[in-house]
This record gives sequence, structure tokens and C-alpha cells, in this order.
Amino acid sequence: MRIGIVSTAVPLARGGARLIVDWLEDKLREYGHAVEVVYIPCTEELPEILPQMAAFRMIRLDHYFDRIITTRPPAHVVQHPCKVVWLLHHVRMFYDLWGTTYSPVPDNEAGRALRTAIMAADRTALGEAHRLFANSHVVANRIRRFNDLESEVLYPPILRAEVFRSGDYGDEIVSICRMERHKRQHLMVQAMASTKTDVRLRLCGPTLDPGYVEALRESARQHGVADRVKIESRWISEEEKIAILESALASAYVPFDEDSYGYPTLEAAHARRSTVTASDSGGVSEFVTSGITGLIVDPDPVALADAFDRLHANRTLAQKLGTAASERVTTLGIDWTTVIGKLLS
Repeated sequence: MRIGIVSTAVPLARGGARLIVDWLEDKLREYGHAVEVVYIPCTEELPEILPQMAAFRMIRLDHYFDRIITTRPPAHVVQHPCKVVWLLHHVRMFYDLWGTTYSPVPDNEAGRALRTAIMAADRTALGEAHRLFANSHVVANRIRRFNDLESEVLYPPILRAEVFRSGDYGDEIVSICRMERHKRQHLMVQAMASTKTDVRLRLCGPTLDPGYVEALRESARQHGVADRVKIESRWISEEEKIAILESALASAYVPFDEDSYGYPTLEAAHARRSTVTASDSGGVSEFVTSGITGLIVDPDPVALADAFDRLHANRTLAQKLGTAASERVTTLGIDWTTVIGKLLS
């Protein structure tokens, strides 16, 4: 089959959405299909969003591909007679983040009109899909709530789960993801000031907001924990991830209302590491069950500190939760055989 994977991207910026596309391309080729990735550069600057969507809508791919698979919004507005949408998230500032401090859209006549237009366009584009998948129950619920459509949950795997290793459980709570305000690494840094054990924190990943990373470093200095908090603001290779997680105590992932369990959670599980997360972290709780595959606490530095200390003081617990996290991957059916079968159905 001739398959086009269509996604939007911010040039020179990498993250989980790009990894999903890269890995899906590899797996489709492995299954014998002819595959081309079509990346459409995009920005979320308010004046540009509707013109971009209109331009994407006019793209014609019918003669090149038997089927297209779209991922990151607003790629799903592209037309094709056999369009499969695997929606990773909405343009959230118009949806679940509307009216919060994380949305830059003004709640005035112009802002509301823009929101109405975008939601109408999404409803049409998602509704015409041959198959509509969401990457989590959180996103599926948003599609139902905001777009009045039903979707099927399809969890994204990582490319090569078998390369992750499990060694001794060390002193570091590890967070490997983009460093952005809504990922809330600042809560983890603040938590370190309330810990009572020798637990350490390691934050690593790229950023589009260097000011936020500097604020994290300054917070560590002000709280007197800079010697126990390591911050690496750069892209972390797969080989580095494997080595970091192999000796970690656990993973921490505390975003605000995340779209899915997040690759940091899944990568940790493949290394038999549990995840500490927050009660308002959204889709992460689809994977993490508190006291079974990780710990879920209030989005509060003191509560996080208690969780960090609890794991550091009880390595048997850390190992037990990590083992259960690894088994959870199989229970949820997070594998490429399932993904390819669904996307080509």
C-alpha cells in the first residue's frame, strides 16, 4: 500500500510527536508498505492559525497515496478519500486550556470567534475521517466533549522496547522530557527543598523556553538544592535515555492535564521503573495506578517530596512498582502489531 504520514511540525524542534511519526514510518516499511512522510511547517501564532488551516485544506494527495495517516494538528484538515486520523491532541489553547493561564487566546469577541471557527473546522475534518483514533482516553473524551464525535483509543508504543535495561535502583528521580512551563519541572525542583533523604533529581530534555530553564536553575540555587538537582537542557539521545533509566530510582512526570501517559512514563516502564505523577496530570493516570505502577500525589511540592523520599527509603517498593509498570505495558496492548493493524483497517 502507498501510505502518506501527514503531520505538522515546528522546524528544528523535536519531541514525542515527531518520534511517533519517525517510528510509525519505520514500522510501516517493515511491514512492506511504501511510505512517505509529509511534514507541514506550522506555528501557533494566533493570526496565522486559520490561514494555515485553509492552506492545509487545499493540499491534494489523492494521486500519491492510497491512504494517509495524520497525527499532530491541524494536519487532519488535509483532504483524502481514505484519511485515518490518529489525533495526538487538539490545538489545546482553544479546547481544554481555554480560559486557563496556559492559553494565550483572549476571552473577548475576537478570541471567541477564532475559537468557534477552529472548532467548526476540526469538527468537519475529524468527522470525514475513514477511521478516527485518539492516543488516550483523555483525548478521546475531549473529542467527544468538544467535537461530538466518537473515537477509538490507540496507545502509541516506542520503537524498540527491548533495548531498555534494568539495573540497580539508584538515588536519582529522573525526568526526561521537554522542559516547558506546562510540564511543571518547577514543582519537582521545589519538592527537593522538602525532601528528608539523600534523593537526587535529574531533569533533562530540550526546551523552546530558555528562560524557564534558567528559572529552574535559579530556583534550585535559592532552595539550596543545586548540589542535588542536575539540569541538562538539550536533546537526550536514545542511548543516553537507556543508560540514565537503567540506574534510576524512578521517573517523575507531572505535566498539567497531559494528553496521554507520555513517552517518559512508557520508557521508564520498559526499564522497570515506576513513575511519580500528579493527580491533575491527565492521561498519565491511564498508565499509573497509585501504589501499583507508581505514585500519584497532589500537584504540590511537599507531596512530591514525600513520594520521592518514600521511594528512596524503600528500594523494595521502587522495584515492586517498576516491575508492575513493565507488566502494565502488556496489559494495555501497547505494541506496534496492534497499532499497524488498527491504522490499516
